[in-house]
Amino acid sequence: MSRIRQLSPELINQIAAGEVIERPASVVKELVENSVDAGATRIEIEIEDGGARLIRVRDNGSGIAVDELPLAVTSHATSKIGSLDDLEHVLTLGFRGEALPSIASVARFALSSRPATQDAGWRLEIEGGRNQTQQPAQHPVGTTIEVRDLFYNVPARRKFLRAERTEFSHIDELVKSMALARTDVEFRLSHNGKPVRLLRPTTDESSALQRIGEVCGDIFIGQSLHLDHAAAGLRLSGWVGLPTASRSQADQQFFYVNGRLVRDRVLAHAVRQAYADVLYHGRHAAFVLYLELDPTMVDVNVHPAKSEVRFRESRLVHDFLYRTLHAALADTRAGSVSSAPTGLAPAPSSSGPSNGMQASTNTAWSAQRADWRTQSPLALGVREPLAEYALLAGIEQNSAIVDYAQISTMRHSSSAMDEGDGSIPPLGFAVAQLHGIYVLAQNAAGLIVVDMHAAHERITYEKLKAARENDGIRAQILLVPLTLAVSEREAACVEEQAERFVELGFEIRRSGPQSLVIRRYPVLLEGADVGSLVRDVIADLITHGSSRRLEEVQNEVISTMACHGSVRANRRLNLPEMNALLREMEITERSGQCNHGRPTWVQLSIAELDRLFLRGR
Repeated sequence: MSRIRQLSPELINQIAAGEVIERPASVVKELVENSVDAGATRIEIEIEDGGARLIRVRDNGSGIAVDELPLAVTSHATSKIGSLDDLEHVLTLGFRGEALPSIASVARFALSSRPATQDAGWRLEIEGGRNQTQQPAQHPVGTTIEVRDLFYNVPARRKFLRAERTEFSHIDELVKSMALARTDVEFRLSHNGKPVRLLRPTTDESSALQRIGEVCGDIFIGQSLHLDHAAAGLRLSGWVGLPTASRSQADQQFFYVNGRLVRDRVLAHAVRQAYADVLYHGRHAAFVLYLELDPTMVDVNVHPAKSEVRFRESRLVHDFLYRTLHAALADTRAGSVSSAPTGLAPAPSSSGPSNGMQASTNTAWSAQRADWRTQSPLALGVREPLAEYALLAGIEQNSAIVDYAQISTMRHSSSAMDEGDGSIPPLGFAVAQLHGIYVLAQNAAGLIVVDMHAAHERITYEKLKAARENDGIRAQILLVPLTLAVSEREAACVEEQAERFVELGFEIRRSGPQSLVIRRYPVLLEGADVGSLVRDVIADLITHGSSRRLEEVQNEVISTMACHGSVRANRRLNLPEMNALLREMEITERSGQCNHGRPTWVQLSIAELDRLFLRGR
């Protein structure tokens, strides 16, 4: 029988290193976080051989006193917390006191530092967690840490290191993500003696935007929305990419909680829901978001790597994020400058000529939007299917459904462009229809191309959704109630959330410790697997405190209705009908994309058209 014995400090640190130090990028993360916590305004990172040979991080922070150098590399020694109350109010990036001893136990480690109160610096060297030596060394105010031959004494871990290029790419991505968290700090990164990245500190929003452009690319800046919203003790700010800026991978998603880059299921779920019906299938949103809240509302002591957090009011945080992002994306309408997709080049900057021309006309046109419906009607032939869908959804058609039989004929024509009367709407005026599919329009910036079916599909979809919200959900009673087997926890959840299910059009009762009876469900779910759907909703309520699954399923049905009820390809439209479609797009939420996430319109500026024909060269 083996005996219980105390592990050596070196072995304890190497075990801890397995949790904290996964690869060279993990070392860089811990060291840079310490530099930021020390108040550094300049951080230099030197890498050799992808970090396997050398990682050197130099800063101009507050430094470490000579008598505290040995303590700095002792397990669970930190200057950032001293009590449980401090742990509940953590605002620093580091606080556990594990990083430096863990790193020193698996590498050849050297720490040189000098605080402003000392005339000279000191250097501490450790090899594999033992054999400490300390001696005076010339050093400016701040700290330099060198990590050589990472995992040299843990061969099994060293074998798992990837190629030099791969490991450095992880370091580069990490530095960029930390540079977005602290735009007031200068970051310098070099590899094998060659400068790779220089991110200068920012002083205002314009320079902060420039740094975001350096990290995420100018296309993201040209196709993103800035937001800054506060409520219920929470504040969300940053930039969210338009659906046109979506990516094939989730590689441009940066979310910071009180300045800490985190990966959290609650946050990810809220973002996915906000983009639910504007992203093309398989695409991922791009965003740089900062959430600020009281430190007592979030637990950062979840994992040694500190990349996960736990919210004490997760439902509040989830709903705040979803509503804020949902509102920001809903307010993007076809014709707005910031959301203009382009088929030839990245979106022009705010100082570009096409944007300036467009902006000058938006103000003049905005006053005319309110009364454009008051003129003579058109007939696009889509009233009958919409009436049937409205009846199915339990919607009074006259209450909220506005189809093209009610859309006004525009008194303006493209001749208003030439008159320069300042009344040009954002999407301009129609000039032709192409192959029965596209509407061509002229605006102040150039040429607008609209996919008429996709655009009308979004308009119809939003109107059906609005009608459902205004008139409620029509439910039907089951002749034979549906019995559903669930766990005791799920049954208790339904009991507690009974009123919420009633609001969603359900009548569900608990019939036993592990069973439910469904007596009523929404008409829109006819043919759906109601049992599985209810289970999914219960799971969401237990995990997140809220659920939009029913709404999403209903939206899928409504989307199908909108698709069949929209004007089809090869339908001939006259100019007044095309202009009516353009005006409707300008006032409809999310009209830049159809229900499936495809773009509904494209702006081609005069400059882009000139480039096609080599004009001015």
